[in-house]
Amino acid sequence: MIAPAGIDASNIDHLAIISNTTRFARSFFVSSLPRMCTFPSLFRDMYMFGDINTSIFINPVSESRSQSELNKVINELETERIMAMDKGNINRESLLSQKRFEAEQLRDEIASGFNKLYEASVVATLFSYNLQDLDRLSKLLAAEMSKSLVNVKTAWAMQEEAFQSNLPLMEDKVRKVHTFDHASMATVFPFTTSEVGHLSGIPLGFNKQTGVPILFDNFHGSLTNYNMVIFAKSGAGKSVTMKTLITRSSVLMGIESLALDAEGEYRIVAEALGGINVVMSPTSKTVINLFDIEVENVKDEITGRERSVLNVENKVEDVTQAILTMARGSTRSTEVNELTKQIISEAVFEEYERIGLSSDPGSLYEISEANSKRDALGKTKKHMPTIGSWYKRIEEKARTNDNADYKFHYSYLVKVMKQYVRAHNGQMAYFDGQSTFELLDGAPFINLDISGLEERFARPLAQQILMSWIWEKFVKKNSEDRGKATKKRVIVDEAWMLLPYPEAVDFLNKMARRARKRNVSLAIISQRFQDFYEQPEAQAVLTSSDTKLFLAQDKSEIEYLKEVFKLSEGEARILNNLFKR
Repeated sequence: MIAPAGIDASNIDHLAIISNTTRFARSFFVSSLPRMCTFPSLFRDMYMFGDINTSIFINPVSESRSQSELNKVINELETERIMAMDKGNINRESLLSQKRFEAEQLRDEIASGFNKLYEASVVATLFSYNLQDLDRLSKLLAAEMSKSLVNVKTAWAMQEEAFQSNLPLMEDKVRKVHTFDHASMATVFPFTTSEVGHLSGIPLGFNKQTGVPILFDNFHGSLTNYNMVIFAKSGAGKSVTMKTLITRSSVLMGIESLALDAEGEYRIVAEALGGINVVMSPTSKTVINLFDIEVENVKDEITGRERSVLNVENKVEDVTQAILTMARGSTRSTEVNELTKQIISEAVFEEYERIGLSSDPGSLYEISEANSKRDALGKTKKHMPTIGSWYKRIEEKARTNDNADYKFHYSYLVKVMKQYVRAHNGQMAYFDGQSTFELLDGAPFINLDISGLEERFARPLAQQILMSWIWEKFVKKNSEDRGKATKKRVIVDEAWMLLPYPEAVDFLNKMARRARKRNVSLAIISQRFQDFYEQPEAQAVLTSSDTKLFLAQDKSEIEYLKEVFKLSEGEARILNNLFKR
């Protein structure tokens, strides 16, 4: 329309749109349709295919012409049916009888004003920047459409007319028409609701197609679990999205959140909400004891009543897993094996046994001399074991050990674990000692800032230990009874740091599976979906998360997302082009 000389129409199967960068276009028309289809899937794959424009020309057919043509069809079908009956072809006779019945029914509906016939022509134009891609995409389009029994053909020797038909001139120069009635005509419209939110929740943005605000509630009853994962490349807005979710859900829904902050980005949120900001670094005086254990309330599945328990066995396993990660170190030493784990586990159990801890919740407290009864006034919480006390036990066991099979492992643990002990001025001794603070119930937001720790190993180690500590202090305190439980959220930022460490991934999986029981949402934030998808041990995090949010993705990630979530070319292109300026 503006520069007609800029279009080369000399080829019979495509056009060349000549500008600074030549763009190629190939137009198609729909040649055949299925007998039946489901709204809105008829042309969905075409609309969402990618860089494609589609035009549909709809012309109503007058009632008189409809009646005349339908009567003609009915007579032809009846003639063919009689011929099939005379030849003894029962199957064809039955098929023609059914078609005649449908034609008569449609004629009667039109005569009564309940239906109407339309003639429609469908023209599509596909664009690409080179012919090889255009040929490949053309074959892919035909294959995708054939899945729903829609056949598309290239407008051979009519490319110029088809291209003009697909311009906003309202002129159909192809005229490859198909007949629709009211119901079938509705299937061609792309006006389907693409709402992904809920009827209640917090506003996260607007639907660009409808302009309707998107409300999101990841504690909604329609979800099988409350966990969520957010994947996007660096700078795409992962942290901004989570900060929005934290602040609005705190103010509007009263949800308590706790962030495991690997980059120091959530400090401002704690300040804005009047929450708590805890900084862990080699120079800070903050101590978190990985041996801390709390009483939990468990709901009896038969009676429905809650009872208090102290699950020492599970805690021994969690502490053992964390110390295993410490022992392997940043080099992930292969010297650590099941025998090493057994030695660690025995020493952990003996430490809890030393202070008289058992499955009885009362064993967590000391009885004051003034009050021999175990009531609220007489309870004083016992000092928990520490890495330092555990290390002393390992040293003692190493000195008295006479088992040759254990000798190497004791020697290894004594050498490697010294760096985590304060008595030996260990450089990573910030987890040795009694915890210096408690998590306050009712705080709108708690931020555990570990950005000051070394990134390669100290930070992933801190993530694993803090997850175990968060589980004891924040998650387990929540009731299993939905009516009594507070809605809580735990955010693990930059979760990709945990993936090289098997024990850390294992605990993350357990947390994802068990969070819903405590009415807690686990939010995992990471950069590459591929890292989680390709590691079988980490896939449980994905399968245990009903909400998956994808922002702008790197090109290398697109193929994985297309494969897993069956995205169309258009949907994949959107993820690739988000935030481009």
